Amino acid sequence: MDWFQVTFLALLQGLTEFLPISSSGHLILPSQLFGWADQGLAFDVAVHVGTLLAVMLYFYRDICQMTKAWFASVFQQQRSQQSLMAWGVIFATIPACIMGELFNGVIEQSLRATWIIAVTTLLFGVLLWWADIRGSRKRGESDFTIKDAIWIGLAQTLALIPGTSRSGITITAGLMLGLNRKTAARFSFLLSIPLIMAAGLLKGAELYQTGTEAQIGHTLVGGLIAFGAALACIHIFLHLLDRIGMLPFVIYRLILGTVLLVFFV
Repeated sequence: MDWFQVTFLALLQGLTEFLPISSSGHLILPSQLFGWADQGLAFDVAVHVGTLLAVMLYFYRDICQMTKAWFASVFQQQRSQQSLMAWGVIFATIPACIMGELFNGVIEQSLRATWIIAVTTLLFGVLLWWADIRGSRKRGESDFTIKDAIWIGLAQTLALIPGTSRSGITITAGLMLGLNRKTAARFSFLLSIPLIMAAGLLKGAELYQTGTEAQIGHTLVGGLIAFGAALACIHIFLHLLDRIGMLPFVIYRLILGTVLLVFFV
């Protein structure tokens, strides 16, 4: 890779991991437009670690409080909203892990076609818009329940289909359950932590087994760029969400999906 490719792909990973705009759709474009080869496992691991560190740093206090509350709920039978959120992340993660294990082979072989990514980018973009305008958005974090977490976790399994967008479908589910935008987005971001961690570990294990050589400079810089982009993305997204709503992201998805259908299918 050259430095432009490193910067571009790291920014792409940092931004699309958390915005509801489908990372799969964006990963197709560089290879189609520029003829770039696969960036390699080492780079994938680095940018995953970068985005993971970003979300964990941003929600550091929440993670500490939730972890402490979770242990209190297990060993001292003390229940709180923070312990409920922690259990919610655990329960919501389980469906995606099970479905990913069962259908990963099918997804890799059959669902990565450009036309599928284009259609899901469009379809779930429209669904996000519908949820944003139809949801009551009256329920905050204090109203969050385990039932909400389970429904959001079930919706998250759809993100295994390329083009869906993990953050997009989990925020959509939260809005459909009547959660306000910020609560839906915050839970979506917290829910990303175990999945990004699992993806990074799997790729790291694969890297260790294959012994693939890596360009250390490119790998480190890519991880740092992904970290900075993800951290800025989370902060700006949460602060502007109530002002701008989901419509800009819906419009963007419609444009992206149309471009993919017209030019690359």
